[in-house]
Amino acid sequence: MQETVTKPGFSGWRVVGFAILLGGLTGPGQTIGVSVFVNHFIEDLQLSRSAVSTAYLVGTLTASLGLPLVGRFIDARGVRLATTLIGALFGLALVAMSGVGGLITLGIGFVFIRFLGQGSLSLASGVAVTHWFESRRGLAIGVLATGVSALMGLAPVLLNLGIESFGWRATWIVAGVVIWLTVVPIARFGLIDKPGDVGQIPDGQPAKALRDGAMVQAATATRAQALRTVRFWILTGATMSVAMLITGLNFQQIDILTDAGLTETQAAATFLPQVLAASLAGIGFGFFTDRLPGRVMVPAAMALMVLSLVLVGRVTPGVSALIYVLAMGATGGAMRSVDQTLLPRWFGVGHIGAIRGVATFAGVAATAAGPITLSLLRDATGSYGQASALLASIPLVIGVVAFGLPDERQKDLQGG
Repeated sequence: MQETVTKPGFSGWRVVGFAILLGGLTGPGQTIGVSVFVNHFIEDLQLSRSAVSTAYLVGTLTASLGLPLVGRFIDARGVRLATTLIGALFGLALVAMSGVGGLITLGIGFVFIRFLGQGSLSLASGVAVTHWFESRRGLAIGVLATGVSALMGLAPVLLNLGIESFGWRATWIVAGVVIWLTVVPIARFGLIDKPGDVGQIPDGQPAKALRDGAMVQAATATRAQALRTVRFWILTGATMSVAMLITGLNFQQIDILTDAGLTETQAAATFLPQVLAASLAGIGFGFFTDRLPGRVMVPAAMALMVLSLVLVGRVTPGVSALIYVLAMGATGGAMRSVDQTLLPRWFGVGHIGAIRGVATFAGVAATAAGPITLSLLRDATGSYGQASALLASIPLVIGVVAFGLPDERQKDLQGG
C-alpha cells in the first residue's frame, strides 16, 4: 500500500499512458510475437510444426490456470507491487527461452512466457486503469486498447529485426533485458494503485449520475457473487468466443489470404490495417460503452465477429481482403473495450482483480483452442470459408442471448 500523498493534477491519464506501455511490452509473450520464432524452433530444434503447435497449445492452457490467483494477488497487494514482480519474472522467462533445447523445455518456456506476458502483465495493465475511472472508464479503456494494439503491431517487426541481427537465441535475451529495463521501473515508479493513495478520486472529479446517459457503476461484488450471475458468463462467453476465433484466424491468416489469391507479402501487410481498425474500434466502442448498456454493446461486438467469419469465404485480392482484415481488427478492439468497461461497471472495483483473473483465465484458455479448432474444421469441410461460417454460430447465439440482459439502470444488478 502506498502512503497517501496528495499530487496536483489528475494522475489517471498518466496511469493510462504507463498501462499502454506495459500492454505493448507483453508482445514477446503474445502469439503475434512468438510467431516469428516458430520456423527457427522447427529448424534448429528439429521439431515438426505440429509438435511446436501442440507445445504452444499445452503451454497456453497450462498458463491460464494460474491467472485467477494473479488477480487475487493484485487485489490484495496492489497493482504496483504485482506488476513489478511480474515484470521481473517475465524478463527472466524470456531470457530462459534462449536456452530451450527440445520439445520439453520449449513447452515449459511457453508456459511461463504465456502466463507472465500474455496473461499476468495484460491483466495487471487493465486493472491499473480500471481503478482510476468510473463515468469515463470506457473511453480510458478504449485509449488503452488503441495504444496497446499500436505497440503490439511493432512486436513482430522488432523481434524479427533482432533475429536477423543477433540470431533467435540472443533476441530472447535482448527481449528479457528490455522488459527488466522498462516494465520494472514503470511499475515501481509510475503506477499508482488507487486514486485515494494520492488524495485523488476516479475521473478527477465527483461523478454525476447518468450524465450524458452514462451508465451507473454497481456496488462492489465479490468474485463468488460475480460468478453466480448470468451476465458475468454472457460477457465471459463473448470474450472467449472472440479470443478463440480471432486467434484462430490470426494464426491461419497467411494461409487464408494466400488461398484467396494474395501473395505472402500482401498477406503479411494486412496486419497493419488490422491494427489500425482495432485501435479505432477500441476508442469508439469505449466511448459508446460509457453511454449504452451491455445488452446493446455485447451484441454489437458479436455482430462484428459474425461479419468477420462470414467474410472469410468471400475474400479476394483487393477491397474484399481489406474489408475482411478491417472487420477482424475492429472486432478485437471492440470486445476489449466492452469487456474491460462492463466488468467493473457491473461488479465494482473492490475485487476486480479476482473477477478479471477468472475472465482472463477463460480468455487465454480459449485462445489455445482457436488455431486447432479452425484447422480441424477446415480439414473436415475443405475450406476456411465453410469452417468459418460454421463457427459464426457461436457469436451469433451469444449476441442474441446478450440482448436479453436487463437494463443496467435497474437497481438489482447482482441478480442479472
